[in-house]
Amino acid sequence: MKLDDAASRLEALGNPTRLKIYRTLVRAGAEGMSVGRLQAKLDAAASTLSHHIKSLVIVGLVTQTREGTTLVCHANYPVMRDLLGFMVEECCAEGTCPPVAVPKVA
Repeated sequence: MKLDDAASRLEALGNPTRLKIYRTLVRAGAEGMSVGRLQAKLDAAASTLSHHIKSLVIVGLVTQTREGTTLVCHANYPVMRDLLGFMVEECCAEGTCPPVAVPKVA
């Protein structure tokens, strides 16, 4: 992944509303979620939601399909995986990685 592409995608996710939208779509799985259902789930104004979805579509994190009269949004999982891979591909390349903290089970 190119640095500029990663920066654009991370910038898009840097907005709390867009991050909420994206996480909701990631949780929805391959089926995606209709814009109407997404709007109800997030209790967001239609115009606000549309604006934020458009930003995620532009950077390739979200795709949209039309099913009849319904617009369905999908997380673009290959792009998500590429972005995550970009973030960790050089982890500790010039040093020793810190130990992984194991969460305590209550």
